[in-house]
Amino acid sequence: MGGALLIRILIVEDDAHIAKLLQATLAMVQYESDWCPDGQEALAKIQGESYDLILLDVMLPGMDGFSLMEQIGQGGTPVIFLTARQDVTDKVHGLRLGAEDYIVKPFETVELLARIEVVLRRANKSKSVLRYRDITVDRQEHTVKRGGEPVSLTPKEFEVLAFFIEHQDMALTRERLLSAIWGYEFEGESRTVDIHVQQVRKKMGLKDCLVTIPKLGYRLESGDK
Repeated sequence: MGGALLIRILIVEDDAHIAKLLQATLAMVQYESDWCPDGQEALAKIQGESYDLILLDVMLPGMDGFSLMEQIGQGGTPVIFLTARQDVTDKVHGLRLGAEDYIVKPFETVELLARIEVVLRRANKSKSVLRYRDITVDRQEHTVKRGGEPVSLTPKEFEVLAFFIEHQDMALTRERLLSAIWGYEFEGESRTVDIHVQQVRKKMGLKDCLVTIPKLGYRLESGDK
């Protein structure tokens, strides 16, 4: 059984090229996405459907992003602004309206995915209990069991294991793991990732299924294929 949770994201962006790039990026990590090029149309979609996250441009036809954010309101669906507007007052305004984050274009794909994961986790959209074979990871209690027996992991080893279970059968680069677990601003080297993966592999008995992909990274194989 896979541990991934179905996540639906609405992209509100009037540039078709950027929207398609975002959809391709989200599909890489198995997030579902819809696209709206117009603010007014997006409001109707948000009111009529259920989304886990909204990626919102500021400059839009129909209704600008700030006005749309006011309509969504604080406590509604989490919002990350994606905009070319770099002015600090715009950023402060967006965050004060209740947005979770404000990312200036152009942005790095890895950074965007890492920041999306942070917001989803904060909004409790990540699964709290993950299972893989005889391993159970409980995020809320911060416990790991293998075959019903507790296993002691460091906080970072815990996050590494949970991330792999959430992304089974996907090739994960060292850079992706660094950004998601140590933070996108982390300036560490890939050796940090290798040491933690080796420890997780050893402690959890994952020698045969947490495989190394030469010159790229790692993959946790589900065995379903």
